[in-house]
Amino acid sequence: MTTELHANARQTTEGPVFTVTGGDWYDTLCDPDDPVGDGRIVVNMGPVHPSSHGVCRLVLELSGETVRECRVVVGYLHTGIEKNLEFRTWVQGTTFLTRMDYLAPIFNETAYCLAVEKLLGIEDRIPSRASTIRVLMMELNRIASHLVWLATTGMELGALSMMIYGFREREQILDIFEMITGARMNMAYVRPGGLAQDMPAEAVTAIRALVTGLPGKLAQYEDLLSGQVIWRRRTQGVGVLDAAGCLALGVTGPVLRSAGLGWDLRKTMPYCGYETYDFAVPTTTTADVWGRYQVRLAETRESLKIVEQAVDRLEPGPVMVGDKKIAWPARLAVGADGLGNSLEHVAAIMGQSMESLIHHFKLVTEGFRVPAGQVYTAIESPRGELGVHAISGGGTRPLRVHVREPSFVNLQAVPAVAEGGLLADLIAGGASLDPVMGGCDR
Repeated sequence: MTTELHANARQTTEGPVFTVTGGDWYDTLCDPDDPVGDGRIVVNMGPVHPSSHGVCRLVLELSGETVRECRVVVGYLHTGIEKNLEFRTWVQGTTFLTRMDYLAPIFNETAYCLAVEKLLGIEDRIPSRASTIRVLMMELNRIASHLVWLATTGMELGALSMMIYGFREREQILDIFEMITGARMNMAYVRPGGLAQDMPAEAVTAIRALVTGLPGKLAQYEDLLSGQVIWRRRTQGVGVLDAAGCLALGVTGPVLRSAGLGWDLRKTMPYCGYETYDFAVPTTTTADVWGRYQVRLAETRESLKIVEQAVDRLEPGPVMVGDKKIAWPARLAVGADGLGNSLEHVAAIMGQSMESLIHHFKLVTEGFRVPAGQVYTAIESPRGELGVHAISGGGTRPLRVHVREPSFVNLQAVPAVAEGGLLADLIAGGASLDPVMGGCDR
C-alpha cells in the first residue's frame, strides 16, 4: 500500500479506509505562540459563535477592528446525506434530502423529486393538484425562511423585538405544515410522482387566515426597522457585493437580486407551473445588507400573492401519478394519528389480491427502477439556485446524487463582503447572505 501524504489508511475487508483530518490556516498566518505579532491579531470566530448562522468557523486576521483577511472553515455539521442516498431507494431519498437546508425542507424535497421524475420521464404526468400544492408549500416555506432570517438578523444587530415577532409569525406557518404533512419540519412530504398525502380541507382556512393577517405584520416590521437610525447605519453601505462580484462567485438568490440582477428561476426557467402565476421579482441596486433586507421583505409579499393564487386554483383530484409501477397501490390519505395511510386503506390493500399485496411489498421494500441516465434540475430556494444532479444506473437506488446548495456557494462571498470592513460589519454582511450550514455541510 502506498503511503498517503494527507491521510492515514488502514486495510479492511472492504479495502483501504482513509482517516482524513481537516486543517486550517492558523499556523500559516502567524506563530501560534504569538498571535499578536506585527501589530495584528488572528482570532477564531466560531465554530459556535452565536452570529454564525450555524456551525461555521471564520479565521480572521484583524488590524484593530478592521478585518484584513477572512477564511471560512466548514464541515462541522457534515451528515453524509449525498453518500447515504446511494444506499436507499429513490423514494427513501426524500427523508434524507429534506434535512439538508432545515429551514427550506420543501425545496430540498421538490428539487430532488423533479430530478427523479425527469429521469422517469413522467414530469408531464404529475397531477395538477399535486403541482399546485407543491407551489403552495414552497411559497409558505419561503416566507417562513425569510422570517427566520429577519428575526435572527434583527437580533444580531440589536433589534431584539424582531427576534420574537419573526418566530411568532413563523409558528403559524409551521402549524399549517403540521396540519398538512403531520410534521413541522423535515416532512418528506413531496415524493417522486406527487405527494405523500392530500391536503386536508381545514388547511385552506388556516392558509387564508395567514394571507389575510401577515401583510399587516410585515408593515409593522418595516415601521420597527426601516426608519430606525441604528438599523440603517448597520445595513446601508455595509457588506457591498455588486452584480459582477456575485456572478464571479456564483452567488444567487436575494443577494444577487439586491445587486440589480433579477435572476429568479421561477421566471427564467419555470417549473411546477410557476409561469402561470402572477408575481414580480423584486430587485434593488444598493448591493448591500439594506438591499437584501428590502428584497426579502418584498419577496415575502410576492410569495403571499402566489399562495393566494394557488389556494384559489385548488381543484379536487389525485396527488400522485397514476402509474402503479411508481405510485403505491392505495389512495393516499391521512390516518387517525395524522400520519401515513389510514387503516381502512391499508386493509383495502391487504384484501384486494395476493398479486396486489406482493406488488405493494416489493414497491415499498425494493422500490421502483429508474432508467439509466443523468439529469440536472434547479429551483429557486430562499437562498438561491438549488440544483440536483442525479445519476441512475438503471436500478432501484441512485448511483450518485450531488446537490448544488446555495448556502455552500454563497459562503464564498464572506471574505468579499468582510475584508477591509469592520468586525461588527462582518456580522451584518455574513448574516445578509443567509447561510444555513445544514445545507452547506450535507
